Amino acid sequence: MEIRALAPEEMEATRDIRARAFGPLTDAEWEGTLRRTAPVLAAGRQFAGFDGDRIVATGRIHDMIQWWHGRAVSMGGIGGITVAPEERGRGLGRRLMTEMLERCAGFGHAVSMLYPATTRIYRSLGWEHAGAQHEIELPAEALRGIAAERVPVRRAGPGDAAEVAAVIGRVHASARDCGPIGWHGSMWPGFLDDRDGYCYLAEDGFLAYRWAEGNTALEVVRAVAASERTLRALWAIVGSGSSTASTVKACVSPMDPVLWLPGEREKESVGRKQWMLRVVDAPAAIEARGYPEGVAVAVPLEIDDPQRPGNSGHWRLEVKDGEGRLERSGEDAAAVRMGARGLSALYAGVPVSTLRRVGLLAGGDAGALSAAFAATPYSLDYF
Repeated sequence: MEIRALAPEEMEATRDIRARAFGPLTDAEWEGTLRRTAPVLAAGRQFAGFDGDRIVATGRIHDMIQWWHGRAVSMGGIGGITVAPEERGRGLGRRLMTEMLERCAGFGHAVSMLYPATTRIYRSLGWEHAGAQHEIELPAEALRGIAAERVPVRRAGPGDAAEVAAVIGRVHASARDCGPIGWHGSMWPGFLDDRDGYCYLAEDGFLAYRWAEGNTALEVVRAVAASERTLRALWAIVGSGSSTASTVKACVSPMDPVLWLPGEREKESVGRKQWMLRVVDAPAAIEARGYPEGVAVAVPLEIDDPQRPGNSGHWRLEVKDGEGRLERSGEDAAAVRMGARGLSALYAGVPVSTLRRVGLLAGGDAGALSAAFAATPYSLDYF
């Protein structure tokens, strides 16, 4: 199988394998896919595996950032992984993902994230479960009573792409969020040009929602704000639809402040889509990440990463004043030992006690690492 980047005119040839893997798309849905994928194709980030002139596998790498304690880390978002049904079981998926990992490194991404259709293959290459996209269902009436003062809010469209990206970035940075992603600027015009989506922009907040379930429910795709005033104003817009919509489905952080706004909150339905993380460049990932304030750690590490040998070996990890550094060191019998999966899970905030009990971390005095990497990672985007 030859794996290479696709030219824009070759994208049409992937429609068949996409349909066989995920189900057919209507012409309108396919046109939307082509529109959203255009920047990915133009950047040489849409790949396909060829057997002769026949496409037998596909995958793409989105150019993203991911916030960790409010700091932006370069991230390769892997999506659209397909293998032709008649070719499965031949190891093509593993070959494709091995290539995707190398391409992520080549693009300079410190970490990689994906939503798995299966876990085994991704774990075998160093990805590990890290966080989730949370969708909560609330009674629309519960949002209707949110008290809000008037805040300048305007409708947003494709021409506001740069401002939308900047506002969202400032919100995540100020909140010191862990896990949410930021799209490359060229992707936002396509998102903001959705005729069925309604977008609103404030100086320090952004709201995107649509009607769902035959116009009997509202679906909030993203609602982020840096201040209480704007948070209340944006959610009041959603709540104003309660005369028509009985429920609101919202993609939010598990600790999203909106969950503390309604006057009544007895029970809610929560759905989770798990995502996996992979540390691609260990020193770069550690340096780019943010860390909790007031935590100071100095720990020797021994990392074993067969797929990314540059990550393997003996290291000294230091975290201080919200910053981290990973530097080469000599062999240390007291080192904390982990493979790529353990490192990726630790990076995402999985506690050391959990990692020890599932065999992803061993040796050394690792207790302080839980405090250094503490996080409640989440995502607002599915790709």
